Amino acid sequence: MATSVTVSITRHIDPDQADRMVAWINAGASLAERFPGFLGTGWVRPGTDSDRWHMLYRFDSEEALAAWDASEQRRWWLQSAQGVVGESVVERRTGIEGWFDEPARSDEADLRPGPPAPPRWKQATVIWLAFFPLSLLSTWLLSLVLPEDVSLPLRVLLSTVLLTPVMTYVALPAITSWMGWWLQGAPPPWRRTP
Repeated sequence: MATSVTVSITRHIDPDQADRMVAWINAGASLAERFPGFLGTGWVRPGTDSDRWHMLYRFDSEEALAAWDASEQRRWWLQSAQGVVGESVVERRTGIEGWFDEPARSDEADLRPGPPAPPRWKQATVIWLAFFPLSLLSTWLLSLVLPEDVSLPLRVLLSTVLLTPVMTYVALPAITSWMGWWLQGAPPPWRRTP
């Protein structure tokens, strides 16, 4: 099951080189958008006098991102800014986790925004669809294993310790991939015409 991947990078450049940075970002976006699975890119600065530029780009799967990462086009693009642009922090986010960040604002416009985040009610519904059956299952299994006199706080502690990694690494990535069409307001896969 493919899960979209968002890459967040903080880059540093002299504030006097802002025009050059915008041109460089535009060139990278133009190259990346030609790759299958590319979903969008954007950037923001904390202020016009800041040397930090926060950049995001997104692909629909790890495989699509890997193709971009290993491409000659990306290598050429990165080399074109050698000695001018510094890279300090790179993070990769998959599935639903990036949706919980508030959207960044800046006086600079985003270049090519990716798809908008799903409405919060849809996010909550998808989380509930994963959480309810797992919570029910863990409650039942713990009732079979634990003695009846185990306190409620200890039962809840054990349940959350067990469920948190399952939700984070298995359930949420799976259900967000499976329900991605609904989260983004697209027709279901079985109704799409080829």
